[in-house]
Amino acid sequence: MASKRFTAIMKTVDPKKAYSLADAVALIKASATAKFDETVELHMRLGIDPRQSDQLIRSTVSLPHGTGKTKRVIAFVEGAQEAAAKEAGADLIGNEEMIDEIVKTGKIDFDVAVATPAMMPKLAKAARVLGPKGLMPNPKTDTVSNNVAKMITEQKGGKVTFKNDNTSNLHMIVGKASFTAEKLADNVRVSIEAIRKAKPASSKGIFMRS
Repeated sequence: MASKRFTAIMKTVDPKKAYSLADAVALIKASATAKFDETVELHMRLGIDPRQSDQLIRSTVSLPHGTGKTKRVIAFVEGAQEAAAKEAGADLIGNEEMIDEIVKTGKIDFDVAVATPAMMPKLAKAARVLGPKGLMPNPKTDTVSNNVAKMITEQKGGKVTFKNDNTSNLHMIVGKASFTAEKLADNVRVSIEAIRKAKPASSKGIFMRS
């Protein structure tokens, strides 16, 4: 059952109206009346067939104003690169002992994982824990590279991974309600353009449906 607050907010939205980005952001700002800083998300229905592997969407975008959320980043690196990872701002260093601990306990105390190519074979045994949570490093999401400092800096600075779910929908965080209308609009604009660029060549018809 919907709360009174949610019901009241929904009355301010005309489901038959196509809002401009500026109007949509203004509506979000006006309806953000919770006692905490609410997260703003972009949800999109795509014209793809998620059953076809060549139509899956998976990419990244660097939001100009970040997400408003501080990410805890773990860097799976070999000993020689630990110092560089720490200097770049890694919250945790993932060595072989850490990998074994994740496999054993299933405990995850980070929001994003990056890794060097050399660590990927060692990290493979943790895939059943990290994979379902979307935390397995992947070259497609710019989280596997020998340039550890660059990966960490980008993740800390507002890089977001987005992908479709199995119902052809896509969901991503684009900021906080406390952001100015201009910053929210900037983040949404950049996100939409990144999704547009990620359109698979095999996807026909209308790509961004709603």
